[in-house]
Amino acid sequence: MSERTFRRVVVTGRLDDAAASRAAAEILTLDAAGDAPIELVVDSGDGTLEAAFALIDAMEAARAPIRALCRGQVGGPAIAVVAAAQHRRALPHTRFRLSAPVVRLSGTPAHLVAESQAQRALLWRLQGRLARVTGRAPEDIADDMRRGRYLDAREALDYRLIDAVG
Repeated sequence: MSERTFRRVVVTGRLDDAAASRAAAEILTLDAAGDAPIELVVDSGDGTLEAAFALIDAMEAARAPIRALCRGQVGGPAIAVVAAAQHRRALPHTRFRLSAPVVRLSGTPAHLVAESQAQRALLWRLQGRLARVTGRAPEDIADDMRRGRYLDAREALDYRLIDAVG
C-alpha cells in the first residue's frame, strides 16, 4: 500500500507581503524536499501586486509542478497567482473577481507620480499574464478588471482562468 503525501500550501485572506512570504517559503521548502506536485489552495479576494509577483516568482522557481485549487473567492492579484500554476481548478461555488487592487499612495507629488507609474506597469504585467493564459486580448482583460467583473466557477472555466471545476 502506498502512502499518499500531501504537499499543500494555503493562501487565505488578503494576499499581502506577509502572506506571500509565508507561502513562498512553504513552496520552496516543499520543492527542496521532493518533486511531487504541490497543491496551492487559494481563497483570497484581494491583495497587492507586489505580493502576488513575489509568490509567482517562487512558484516559477520551483521544480515541482504547482497545482492551484481555488475555493471561496479569488480576486485581484490572486488571480495572477492562480494563472501561474501549471494546473488550475476551482470548487463549484468559487467566485472570481477580475479587479485591479486598491492602491494607497503617499508622499510628495513626484513620489506619487513615480509610485503610480510603477503600479501601472505591474498591473499591465498582470493583465499580460492573464491574456496569455486565457487567450484574450490584454485590453479585454483590462476592461473586465476596470468593471470589476465577477465570474462563477463555470464562467471562469469558459473564460479559461481555470482548467477544471470540481
